[in-house]
Amino acid sequence: MTEDSLPPLRDVIAKYGLRARKSLGQNFLLDLNLTRKIARAAAPLEGHAIIEIGPGPGGLTRALLLEGAEKVIAVERDSRVLPALHDIAEHWPGRLEVVEGDALKIDQAKLVEKAGLPVRVVANLPYNIATPLLAGWVLTEPWPPWWQSLTLMFQREVADRITASPGSRSFGRLAVLSQWRSSARRLFDIPPAAFTPPPKVTSSVVQITPLPEPVAACTPDTLQKVTAAAFGQRRKMLRKALRSITKDPDALLSAAGLDGTKRAEELDVRDFCKLAHCHEQQSGGE
Repeated sequence: MTEDSLPPLRDVIAKYGLRARKSLGQNFLLDLNLTRKIARAAAPLEGHAIIEIGPGPGGLTRALLLEGAEKVIAVERDSRVLPALHDIAEHWPGRLEVVEGDALKIDQAKLVEKAGLPVRVVANLPYNIATPLLAGWVLTEPWPPWWQSLTLMFQREVADRITASPGSRSFGRLAVLSQWRSSARRLFDIPPAAFTPPPKVTSSVVQITPLPEPVAACTPDTLQKVTAAAFGQRRKMLRKALRSITKDPDALLSAAGLDGTKRAEELDVRDFCKLAHCHEQQSGGE
C-alpha cells in the first residue's frame, strides 16, 4: 500500500480541534514524506512490533503502517488525540493498538510481550520527556534489551549530546550512557518549518542500536552515579568533582588508572566504566 487514503493531517487536526500543547512538549509533524523517511530509517519494519511514544494525531503512526510495520503500539497520554488515532486503527484493522497513559510510568516491555514479535522503538519524542525516556531504554536490564533499535527524534542539541565524541563540548552524561553498550548515530535533521507549531530549534533523528556486550563491565546505577558527579561539575578536575560520591577520590582515580587533574570531558566511555567498576568494588556504591 503506497497511500492510506485517510484525510490529510491538517484536516484531522481541524476536525478534532487539536492544538499542540507546550505543556506536553508537543510539536506535530505533518509532512508525510518526512514521517515516511523516519519510518524507512527504522527498517526493517515487516514482522516487527513498533513502540511509538507520543503519536499525537498520528502522522508517524500512519507512516509506520504504510511502510509495513506488522504492529504499532502507540502510547499517548493526551486523550484529545485518541479519536484521530482510533480512525487510523479502524483503517488498519488489528495493526494499531493505542495505549492511553504516561510512557514514563508504563512498562513498555510488557506491552510488546503478547505481540510475540521483535521490537523497534520509533518516535517523535515529546521534548519534555525525551531524555528520561532515552535513559530508561539504554539502561534497561537485562542486556541485550527487549528492543532491537531506537529511531528517535530529538532537539538537535540533545542529538549532539547523545552522539558526541570524547573531548568535544557536547560530550557528557548522555553520550556515556548511550554509548556504553549501544552505538548511536545521527541520521538527518528536520527543520522547524516542518512542524506545527514550529519549534525554535532544529530537530534531528538519531538511531541507537544495542551492542552484544557493553564497552566495559559496570552496573547502570553506578555508571549514572559516577557520570552525574563528574559532569555535574565539569569545569572542575575529577579529584574535586568526585568528592560528592567518595571520601577519597584520589584512591578511586588511582584504582581506575586515571589522572585526577583531568576533567570529565577528557575521559572516554571506557574510562567512566573503569571509574564505576572501581567505585562499586571500593565502596559498594556507597
